[in-house]
Amino acid sequence: MNTLQPLTLFITWTTYGSWLPGDRRGWRKWKKGEQQPEPLLAEWCRGQMKESPIVLTRSQRSEVEEIIVKHASIRGWEIHAVSVRTNHVHIAVTAAAEPKKVRDQFKANATRVLRQSSTPVSNKKVWTRGGDIEVIDTTDELARVVEYILDAQGRKDRDQ
Repeated sequence: MNTLQPLTLFITWTTYGSWLPGDRRGWRKWKKGEQQPEPLLAEWCRGQMKESPIVLTRSQRSEVEEIIVKHASIRGWEIHAVSVRTNHVHIAVTAAAEPKKVRDQFKANATRVLRQSSTPVSNKKVWTRGGDIEVIDTTDELARVVEYILDAQGRKDRDQ
């Protein structure tokens, strides 16, 4: 029996190799938040990669979005917004579950659908490890996050 209170979460994760530490667009460091570009770090990380970066096609993006919505429905979670980009995923969701489990279940289902796709992803790694999870505390904050997910992504240089 699940006794957790529902939390509204803003979840983000990136595809493997598409947004490295040190990236010119800025990047997030675990427990340290937003970081400035560090070209030498990004170059070093690129040299450590074992496989090529993952860039999702339009059909793969659609398949990932569909499985996210389906999984949330099965779990009884409320999706407020979802945007699957070529190199990252954003979700605003309310769920009565541990936040990391919510994120990891979405990622696992997205990986499965990409491996079974008509154009399957064969890389061993599809996503970067972990991902960002922010708790949304107010309706105003949720409105800003939903607007960001649905509208602002197209205005930013986030898919490059």
